[in-house]
Amino acid sequence: MKKTRLYLMIMMLSLGALTTVNATEKIATSTPTEIPAEVQVMLDRLEEIKEMDKSGLERLEKKALRKEVRAIKAELRSTGNGIYISAGAVIIILLLIILL
Repeated sequence: MKKTRLYLMIMMLSLGALTTVNATEKIATSTPTEIPAEVQVMLDRLEEIKEMDKSGLERLEKKALRKEVRAIKAELRSTGNGIYISAGAVIIILLLIILL
């Protein structure tokens, strides 16, 4: 009887792990197909700054570029749509669902 419970528990955990791997793959691969115009403008500006030759710039100009890059990246992070769930959180959620 105890071995049956052990085998059942191992089977449930292995099934939970398999579904967790599939769930994280689906979450990670779901990206928006269209990029909004304002986001695309910011991404283009970042690429433009990255490709610039900064060796001829003065210290204050480099500092201004760094501030601009940080501001653009912060704005891009804040406009990011979607919910990101870690693999550990998915495992905990599945275990709670199974136990309840």
